[in-house]
Amino acid sequence: MDGKATALRRTTTARRWAIDLAILVAIGLLMGFLGPFSSEHVPIVGRYIYWMICMVGGGLIGIVADEGLRRRIPSLWIRTLLVVVLVTPVVTMHVFWTERLMFGGHADWAVFRHLLLQVCPILLAVMAVRALVWRQLPARIETRTLVVPPLPEAEAAFRRRLSAKRRSARLIAIEAHDHYLRVHTDAGAELITLRFADALDELARAHGWRVHRSWWVAADAVEEVRWRRGTGEIRLVGGLTAPVSRTHGPVLKAAGWL
Repeated sequence: MDGKATALRRTTTARRWAIDLAILVAIGLLMGFLGPFSSEHVPIVGRYIYWMICMVGGGLIGIVADEGLRRRIPSLWIRTLLVVVLVTPVVTMHVFWTERLMFGGHADWAVFRHLLLQVCPILLAVMAVRALVWRQLPARIETRTLVVPPLPEAEAAFRRRLSAKRRSARLIAIEAHDHYLRVHTDAGAELITLRFADALDELARAHGWRVHRSWWVAADAVEEVRWRRGTGEIRLVGGLTAPVSRTHGPVLKAAGWL
């Protein structure tokens, strides 16, 4: 098991470094194409070689520093800014000597100071691109409500109030109308004489929720919940829809529907 974990860790590390290198090469090619800071006057081959050395070499310096600080400074963007501040002089020295060796000239420290102002924003951009690539996006958690079929006795008292046709049908929802209830089942709907509060008492052990002052829905009948500006709507089996009030919305949220 340890061997597999070590191999996986090595593979992940190699993949990470390969992606980092690909990013630096891509940026180096882009800089060679654009030819900023008067480098467009350099012959094309020399220009691309120069920018590849500067971007890949300077970028690797920044990446090594970032990896070294990762455990001590977990905040990605704070660490990125700190790395830029710390390694800009080192990267500038790398660029300075690359320029001297490729194009000649004396070691003029005034040129070094001028390069410092050029290297800093480029290094910041490179490290910011890398940070965007490796940033951890908020995890998207898929929730699903697992509904256990209700116990036979949980709905027994309420079902005895229904007609024989619907007594054994699938219960979908209950809708209050004054002192009457419209009971929705997969065998159709019917009106019964009962207060909504009494119906809720009889269904207290059933798998369902009160979602509105005048609606109760069976949990296994819910297909979709839509929520907008403090109110919602439930789509139930059979094409039936029921409103969701702000007061009863937390019940559905706790069940994983919102």
